[in-house]
Amino acid sequence: MNQEESKGQKPISERLEAVRNLPKDILKTLTKLEVKAFLYDDVWPESLREKLKDYVVDEEE
Repeated sequence: MNQEESKGQKPISERLEAVRNLPKDILKTLTKLEVKAFLYDDVWPESLREKLKDYVVDEEE
């Protein structure tokens, strides 16, 4: 997602709450692009999935 796509779009409220509740040491490792992907995108970059692997539940399991 680029800046043009995210303008005017509100983040998914559950994801915004989740970001706020992440441990500070994990949050510090996320790039701006990863945070935007977390908040707005359905498909996340591999780097983001790797960083959050201990905090995300796979719905298919």
